[in-house]
Amino acid sequence: MSHCETRDVAPGLWLWRQPHPDWQPGHGWDELVASVCVESRGEVLVLDPLAPPGDVGAVWDRLDARPPTAAVVLKPDHVRDVDLFVRRYSARGFGPDLYFRHDLPETDLETVWPGTELPGGVVALHDGRGRAETPLYLPEQQSLVFADGLTAPSGELRVWSTPWHEECVLPALRRLLELPFELVLVSHGDPLHDRTAFEAALEREPWSG
Repeated sequence: MSHCETRDVAPGLWLWRQPHPDWQPGHGWDELVASVCVESRGEVLVLDPLAPPGDVGAVWDRLDARPPTAAVVLKPDHVRDVDLFVRRYSARGFGPDLYFRHDLPETDLETVWPGTELPGGVVALHDGRGRAETPLYLPEQQSLVFADGLTAPSGELRVWSTPWHEECVLPALRRLLELPFELVLVSHGDPLHDRTAFEAALEREPWSG
């Protein structure tokens, strides 16, 4: 039986974690990565979805019971299995306007920009890192979801390092404090954190891997 952990986060919000098939020691991120499912205003969105192994029936059963209506890629190198989810559930696909040539989605995804409102009232945000990532704000669950903008190695929430951390990233992330969020979800490391941990992350040295 393959390993795949599920976790309920809030009403209408849950995640699953599993080993990334391309992970190798020294990559600078943990082997386990999180995918998120959120229900909002009659829509069901999967965020950066990595397909659970075929023998993990509990995850597929849960997804099949409430079929996703949209699959969203938050960052160019998080294409993961968006095509599979779009095909399996006849879902709309969303993502960045540019991708890496070795990791192109087959689906013609609708472009997401900072400020884009996705199905269910989910809003794409600007993280200031210049990596074409659009974190998402989930208004019904008062939550932020990041691809790589924040990470949590050893359970401690950190901002992922860039050369322009002080001049661009911190101002952008501090503006997110204007949103009434209480939870923060990240792909790498411990996936779930609160607003206090987010505020603390802005004061820590960024994570360089």
